[in-house]
Amino acid sequence: MFGGGLARGLVKKAVAAAAAAGAALVAVLFLGVAIYYALCMVVPALAAAAITFLLFALVAILIVVLFLRGEGDEDEAEEEPAGIGERAFMLFRERPILGTVAALAGGWIFLRNPALASIVAAAFTEKSHTRRRH
Repeated sequence: MFGGGLARGLVKKAVAAAAAAGAALVAVLFLGVAIYYALCMVVPALAAAAITFLLFALVAILIVVLFLRGEGDEDEAEEEPAGIGERAFMLFRERPILGTVAALAGGWIFLRNPALASIVAAAFTEKSHTRRRH
């Protein structure tokens, strides 16, 4: 249905990632419920809800701070990635929304007309003849 082994592997990885993300979402939701009900035994329900919210907000802020800590230290000139996989990874890393839109558009093109998928792949693998200077 999807063509070669590369597409099948990508579909399997996407399904696995979606299942893992769904399981993580359910786990986090029920962790919050468990914390809320445990706090309800000690404090009133409104205070338990507020404490649970503050706990999850602090964890979210901590995660953001940890992931964005070294973001400004990228003054060194990075070499361009060689293959399509590295280019796609760099696109997702630097511009996640644009990367997601490009992946969805590429998937739509591939499903509608597999011949056009080669054009999309060629656009990703084509090297630019001019280099940007910072």
